[in-house]
Amino acid sequence: MKRTTLSERALVLAPHGRDALIAAAMLRESGIEAAVCAGLASLLAELDAGAAFVVMTEEAISAADLHPLANWLGDQEEWSDLPFILLTSRGGGLERNPAAVRYLDVLGNVTFLERPFHPTTLVSLARSALRGRRRQYEARSRLEDLRESELRYRTLFDTMDEGFCVIRFIDGPEGPLSDYVLVQANPAYERHTGERQQLGRTLRQRFPGEADFWIERHRSVLLTGKPERFEAEIGHNGRLLEMASFRIEPAERNEVALIFQDVTARKQAERELRDLNETLEKRVEEAVHERAVATAQLHEAQKLEMIGQLTGGVAHDINNLLTPITGALDVINRRYASSDPRAARLLDGALQSAERAKILVNRLLGFARRQTLETRAVDIGALLDGMGDLVTSSVGANVEVRTAVDGGRLTALADPNQLELAILNLCVNARDAMPGGGRLTISASALKCGQSTDDGLQPGEYIRLTVSDSGVGMDGPTLARAVEPFFSTKGIGKGTGLGLSMVHGLAAQLGGKFELSSTVGQGTRAALYLPVAEQAAHPLKARRSPQLTELRPLDVLLVDDEDLVRKGTAEMLRELGHQVHEAGGGAQALAMLAEGLKIDALITDYVMPRMSGAELAERVQVDRPDLPILVVTGYAGGDLQLSLPQLAKPFRQSDLVAALARLLRKADARSLAKAAV
Repeated sequence: MKRTTLSERALVLAPHGRDALIAAAMLRESGIEAAVCAGLASLLAELDAGAAFVVMTEEAISAADLHPLANWLGDQEEWSDLPFILLTSRGGGLERNPAAVRYLDVLGNVTFLERPFHPTTLVSLARSALRGRRRQYEARSRLEDLRESELRYRTLFDTMDEGFCVIRFIDGPEGPLSDYVLVQANPAYERHTGERQQLGRTLRQRFPGEADFWIERHRSVLLTGKPERFEAEIGHNGRLLEMASFRIEPAERNEVALIFQDVTARKQAERELRDLNETLEKRVEEAVHERAVATAQLHEAQKLEMIGQLTGGVAHDINNLLTPITGALDVINRRYASSDPRAARLLDGALQSAERAKILVNRLLGFARRQTLETRAVDIGALLDGMGDLVTSSVGANVEVRTAVDGGRLTALADPNQLELAILNLCVNARDAMPGGGRLTISASALKCGQSTDDGLQPGEYIRLTVSDSGVGMDGPTLARAVEPFFSTKGIGKGTGLGLSMVHGLAAQLGGKFELSSTVGQGTRAALYLPVAEQAAHPLKARRSPQLTELRPLDVLLVDDEDLVRKGTAEMLRELGHQVHEAGGGAQALAMLAEGLKIDALITDYVMPRMSGAELAERVQVDRPDLPILVVTGYAGGDLQLSLPQLAKPFRQSDLVAALARLLRKADARSLAKAAV
């Protein structure tokens, strides 16, 4: 739409003779600003600059293409109707001037002035056109004020936190003004009432049981014009509304506006505050007791946090120690295992031990980080077989360990690492309950639950994994608190009281449950219910030496502040034909690159003094943004919050080569993408 510029000047279009100059002079003498246009194109340009009215001669447009002018006029704003004074030789009547119909269709608001005319007539028509144009400007101002008012109202209507609606009373079967409909409601209406907006439906259709109460209440506001404020409960959802109602004028509209908000929570808080004041002394005692309990738990939590930090640090150091051991064993195994069977068996055993040590360290890291669960289908029988040696060594020689798994494959949906930790916790608890030795039984079986149980177990198929002992057992009060966090029957410093609570939390997180039963002198039975997995578990694969990925010879810059780790990693790479340049820290690495060292990839440790691996990578990428960079870490199991590829310590030669291969594939893909662009 054409945004018309406000102006009180006249435009004159009379291209023949001195008509334009004479008409402009007449207008100027009467105090009206006038501008002469050379042609129709010039007129359109001047109209864009603003005009109050136009004086033109009939011959100026009789043979012209009037489509541009018609388009300009059609694109005016709704308040604008530009006046025209058309000077003709035959008047404006159809009987004398048949072309008048065309001019009326195109110009619209046009006054015909037949020549010759007296100057006073032209000035009179010009002033009349100017007055009409001024009224249009005033209408524009009123329209803009109205739009701004409507915009302010709509903004308030849409954004106000309180619910707002307008109802209109109508006549119904019960008599005049015996029902009403919802005609307008803001977005907060549904949030405060809990009811979906149903514009146009009568109240008796929506809530027939409550209609009489609300109709009578709001009708009194409509008839008296007196606003009302009150509280009332609505519908069947127990919501309490604080409401204000007032009549919308004029009264003949039969409309009432309602403003309301849900005060259910506030009223509940007020009731609770009254109850609190009435039982203040008792609640103070309870609060003091709860604070003492919370303080004790906080101390325990702080102790565990310190243990977690210590565990993470120790695990990092162990990973640094394991890395050169694993790498050296891997290199020796590849060189000599094929020619010496006995050496092959010894090396394979050493590698398996290193692998188990790696798993143990990862569990320590998981405890320090509180890892999220990584659930998958787990073969319970295979998992228990794999844990046999670990359980036996953990409970000691004076405890007899028995395992009983029902026939058929039992596949549960679980995190295998966390499940192993839970089973190990239960076994250690059972060992502590049998100080003089005894029998520990681990069993697994399938069962179906037909209906929901009181403890939250949903209907479905489950694997029940049970750990039973023949120990001292627990009495009723002890059993009732056994799974509470920080509760322990062991001596100070001999337990955190978190073992059973961790198992209980794991079961709940997996969608199962944890069940504990015990009798004094007869032992304890712990049952873990796990949901059955729909897909089959992957069978355990026999351990074999992994195949190395083929790589072209590379120039690699290896950065690590630990000499043993760096030299072991460098030897793994050199044994495969790569050229390795070693640096003991970030500053040395940057200096080597600044001296012109050409490399194909950078491998850096993450935790180093003075400059971390992430900081080194960031500085290297300033000059070489496409350089492949691999970050090696002994923390967090290779799950640092970095955008760079990572490799967790300890790693074998095959792990290192595979990580390099992935690194180079990504770099090649980026290069191809850039070349394509």
